[in-house]
Amino acid sequence: MRTPLAGLTLATAMLVTSCSSGSPTTDPADGSPGGSAAPSTPAGPVIKISPAEGGAPVRPDRKVVVTASNGALEQVTVESGGQRLEGDYDARRTRWVSTMPLKSSSAYTVSVRAVDGTTVSSSFRTLKPKVELAVADVTPAIKGEKVGVGAPIIVTFNQRITHKATVEKALEIEAEKPAPGAWRWINDSTVIYRTAKFWRAHQKVTFTARLNGVRGGKDMYGVKDFTKVIRIGAAQIATVDARRHRMVVRRDGKVVQTMLISAGKGDTREYTTTSGVHLAMGKANPERMISPGREKGDPGYYDLMINHAVRFSNSGEYVHALNNVWAQGRQNVSHGCVNARPDQARWFYDQVQRGDVITVTGTSRPLEWNNGWGFWQMPFKEWRKGSAVKS
Repeated sequence: MRTPLAGLTLATAMLVTSCSSGSPTTDPADGSPGGSAAPSTPAGPVIKISPAEGGAPVRPDRKVVVTASNGALEQVTVESGGQRLEGDYDARRTRWVSTMPLKSSSAYTVSVRAVDGTTVSSSFRTLKPKVELAVADVTPAIKGEKVGVGAPIIVTFNQRITHKATVEKALEIEAEKPAPGAWRWINDSTVIYRTAKFWRAHQKVTFTARLNGVRGGKDMYGVKDFTKVIRIGAAQIATVDARRHRMVVRRDGKVVQTMLISAGKGDTREYTTTSGVHLAMGKANPERMISPGREKGDPGYYDLMINHAVRFSNSGEYVHALNNVWAQGRQNVSHGCVNARPDQARWFYDQVQRGDVITVTGTSRPLEWNNGWGFWQMPFKEWRKGSAVKS
């Protein structure tokens, strides 16, 4: 009876062995699940947005940063009032950083989509500046005005700027006929743009100050952008030769007028016409001219109304009409101005544009670069050193 039992035991063992080629519920080595179970799903990307939602209002000069770990960014959209904020991705598209200032006092939404389809959104607000920065004036830029080829672009702000480089980087010049140029700060609220050579004539120049969100100083931010179109007219160049008592006017290279003149008599510095590259700064008909530093009754005192006066410095110099034809073309007898025959002075007055070039030669007194619009007296290499943006 024992022999059949042993055979049964062997048969049972063989059966168990043959079944091991299937899908056992436990690993024969450690008892853990085995076989062909499905692998676990990889973790999705973790997306972070800064500034975080629900925080305090943020400074407009703060960057928006979006990062993704365990994945890549497919699209990042940051907008306010329908306007998108520009930004750049890194090489692996795991990081996006804004490249322009935020707008002040504005609500922003951030929408992010990763390559795997994961989406995240957020929102934040920017603060209202305690001090608002804006453009107060641009000269010369009267509506409808055409200016000369020497014209500077003089920008005056409503505040004193301490972050000059940041503000200067927000200023743009776009010319139809581009020319190299540079900004120079002359004080904390005024910056001037001058080209290396005269503008090319007959074109449009657009000045844009992208100030919205730009930091100008402590608690000071721009609140809106500013654009002004400046139209460059004909290339009108007047050349005054004080020794020969002549003034020649060229328009676009062609001589259009030759005038007999009398310049400053030169017996004192005050009465000496300044030599150098001047610009027409403005005009009046008539212009009241009063002797500087003198009172009525003093020697040399005068108080006169002068016709067709074109100003070309801050030291009281004009091209103007005067009926002293006995001196014009012969000798210099004025207090420093350039006077011409009334009909020719009127012609010049009618033709001149602010920013037209008036070059004076033949005197012993040089024009200072900061006397009126004497900016062309400074070499351009030196002019560029007044920029707050260092290359």
